[in-house]
Amino acid sequence: MASRFRSALALAALFAVACAPGTPAASIVIYGKVWTGDTARPAATAIAIVGDTIAAVGDSAEIAKWVGAGTEVIVAPGLVVPGFADGHTHFIDGGFQLGQIDLRDAHTPEEFIRRIAAYAKTQPKGAWILGGDWDHEWWPGGPLPTRWMIDSVTPDNPVFINRLDGHMALANSAALRAAGITDAIVEPAGGVVVRDGRGRITGIFKDNAMNPVYVAIPARSPEQNDSALARAMRYVATLGVTSVAHVSAGWGDYEAYRRADARGAMTTRVTVYPPLDWWRGVADTIAKNGTGDAWVRMYGVKGYIDGSLGSTTALLYGTYLDDPHSHGRQLSPTDSLRSWVNSADSAGLQVVVHAIGDSANGLILSLYDSAAKLHGPRDRRFRVEHAQHLTFPEIAAMARQHVIASMQPYHLIDDGRWAGKRLDMARLQGTYAFRALIDSGAVLAFGSDWTVATIDPLWGIYAAVTRRTLDDKNPGGWIPAQKITVEEALRAYTMGNAYGVFRERELGSLAPGKLADIAVVDHDLLTMPPESLATARVATTIAGGKVVYRR
Repeated sequence: MASRFRSALALAALFAVACAPGTPAASIVIYGKVWTGDTARPAATAIAIVGDTIAAVGDSAEIAKWVGAGTEVIVAPGLVVPGFADGHTHFIDGGFQLGQIDLRDAHTPEEFIRRIAAYAKTQPKGAWILGGDWDHEWWPGGPLPTRWMIDSVTPDNPVFINRLDGHMALANSAALRAAGITDAIVEPAGGVVVRDGRGRITGIFKDNAMNPVYVAIPARSPEQNDSALARAMRYVATLGVTSVAHVSAGWGDYEAYRRADARGAMTTRVTVYPPLDWWRGVADTIAKNGTGDAWVRMYGVKGYIDGSLGSTTALLYGTYLDDPHSHGRQLSPTDSLRSWVNSADSAGLQVVVHAIGDSANGLILSLYDSAAKLHGPRDRRFRVEHAQHLTFPEIAAMARQHVIASMQPYHLIDDGRWAGKRLDMARLQGTYAFRALIDSGAVLAFGSDWTVATIDPLWGIYAAVTRRTLDDKNPGGWIPAQKITVEEALRAYTMGNAYGVFRERELGSLAPGKLADIAVVDHDLLTMPPESLATARVATTIAGGKVVYRR
């Protein structure tokens, strides 16, 4: 490896004064082992970039002629890959979360309370405490937290902190007062208000029941959104992420992207998906402004069928093992979902819908099939977001209907710690069924659901390849039959996501003419031990032909 890099540098030195006649000088040349993601040329040892575009991909001798006096030469220590894409984020929320309380690894109720108390002391009186990403499944017995646990340490601040899946949150008493919520609240359709044995609100709200608290939280200012976006882009650049899909985006999020784009400040490419029931406004906006440019685009809308397995609101055909009276929650009536999907599809929008439980996946596949038959053939690229728990007939239907499986592999090594108390092993065979989906011919597009999970794609690759749960209790992999290879995981994080947002002609692989979005990793992901994949780090990130991160 070292001798190859020395040879590459020697070649670069030969051409450091002037390029070969007729060849323009590259702005950047990268030497090293390259996984291109391009089936026409899967491997290479050098890349030349001119401006924001890949000019050439080949061996060191071929690319050396692109080196000129002003060319920056980068020697890759490990593996060069297309810039990672993330097919499912709540991106600006991620920027806010970077500055909020983090309870993800609070593994006991005592640590949970201690961190909240410490954080509250740093906040001005009356300021809302948000974020959290707590997970009660780490706690012995998995009890849900209550407002009485934290009221005494947050007397002056309303608190509304979400479980890491985003489908359940804890409010303290100050937040309930601010929202005008009392024990007389009526549980809404598609939501759950958790009460104690005396009928009192515990502070836990699930799915649609969270909305009355959310509306009481002060709206974010444009300046706050701009700051969160900048923080998020700086952070993901350190992880080699060069493009994302922002699902369930509000208009304030969209305008923050447009402001940054107008200033030339975007370093992460973003595709925005506002809520499904906003389809008319989205269609009107696209008709007026177009789908966007190289950095900010909007093609469609995102809806919800159900909640999550961790919050016991994923919609199942059968009941939960630990809640035998519940099949989960459907968040919107079927007639409304059908109307929204059909209307959005009729308007030419891409439709992407959250479905986690097997029944939720069956429902959305049925709605997609009906819409396609109603409106006739076109390149619509329906997506199922999460697609976590599938029956094998549903897997076949996804391939047959050309529905993209937009999935988050890190979730599986988290859920695998406790999913067995919710579902029996027979139903778990179709859980995070990456292998079966690929073998069926379905398209996989990987992501993180950030802030629900880390946005680090190297952790996602580790999860998809090893399926080793976070508690180290499944060293051979949880449901190991569904493991995939490193190359298959890389493809889902690159070309799969480019296809998922209609950008496979300009993104997703390293080929001449494509946009120069590239990640340089410090290890060779293709040859390192699979159990060590998450220890790799990104050394350099290039977006639009510019170095946006260098370690």
